[in-house]
Amino acid sequence: MDAFYASVEQRDDPGLQGKAVIVGGNPRERGVVAAASYEARKYGVHSAMPSRTAFKLCPEGVFVYPNMKKYGKVSREIMAILEGFTPFVEPVSVDEAFLDVTGAVWKHGDAVTLARRIKARIKEETGLTASVGVAPNKFLAKLASDLKKPDGLAVITEEDKVEVLAPLPISKIWGVGKVSEKRLQELGIRTIGDLQRFSPEELRRRMGNMAGHLQALARGEDDRVVETEWESKSISSENTFDVDTADLRQIKSCLLEQCEEVGTRLRAEKVAARTVQLKLRYADFTTLTRRQTLTKPTQDEMMLYEVAKRLLDAEEIEGKQIRLIGIGGSNLVAPEIQNDLFEKTDEKRARLGKAVDELRGKMGRGVIKRLKYEG
Repeated sequence: MDAFYASVEQRDDPGLQGKAVIVGGNPRERGVVAAASYEARKYGVHSAMPSRTAFKLCPEGVFVYPNMKKYGKVSREIMAILEGFTPFVEPVSVDEAFLDVTGAVWKHGDAVTLARRIKARIKEETGLTASVGVAPNKFLAKLASDLKKPDGLAVITEEDKVEVLAPLPISKIWGVGKVSEKRLQELGIRTIGDLQRFSPEELRRRMGNMAGHLQALARGEDDRVVETEWESKSISSENTFDVDTADLRQIKSCLLEQCEEVGTRLRAEKVAARTVQLKLRYADFTTLTRRQTLTKPTQDEMMLYEVAKRLLDAEEIEGKQIRLIGIGGSNLVAPEIQNDLFEKTDEKRARLGKAVDELRGKMGRGVIKRLKYEG
């Protein structure tokens, strides 16, 4: 959706139309911008910016306190519209979703025609505009949806994806935050085209395990599927903080407790997870999921935590306010414990996990706790 919260406010109050609308806290207090209309964005105002900064940039802006109940209602209306076109809808946040339309295009002619109909239906039923990206995979579809905002429709095909990506800044690649962007720029990589041409071996030496992921996306390759039933196919735990927090110690401590809970439930159900999934929701309600498939399925909470922490660190959340964090184990299979010489550590950890589970079962979860998170 285009400037979702602000657009809803402009729709519901005609007096706000055409004005710089800033949805967020009071600029005279410690507030944060949740959304800004396109009129406000011309002044450099953007989400997650302190309200005081937004006021300095755009003193004539109209500040509106967020009405999450109203936005949630409109979001449900929009998701229902999307599900009317295909059952394969993966909400990413309150105003964004991926759709797999493979089985729906026969009824509409092609994916571009379907995209136009979705935009028209949303406009007709909600009075709001949406921008749609049509592409062979999730990364490219997300990228395309941002290319012609607002009220845009952009297409990236399998044939032109490398050419379309080449001139874009490296920051457009998922997983490239300010820190990794600086490291890449130090290597002379400023555009996605630079990354396409860069030596894979040299990039691996400089960027480690992240290198393969970055260059795959630079080529427009992304094999993730649209997920519609994560909860029913996984064992998961999530927590909404009482107060949004940027405290990494608190966030990682919570993550460790969640991994312990998931590990306990995996062992209780006699299954192991091949895939670990991290869920994050920021203070502005933007929600993302990141996942990693393991070489060997696990029930071990510390293995879950090690993977989850890597996924968390890759998001470079330092200084960002987090509202919710969750961890899940999916792609569930029968557990595999190898008893050869090289797998004794796994065997010991499995026995330890079983012993801890038995003690907690008899005496309660609080009987054994880790002293601190492993940072």
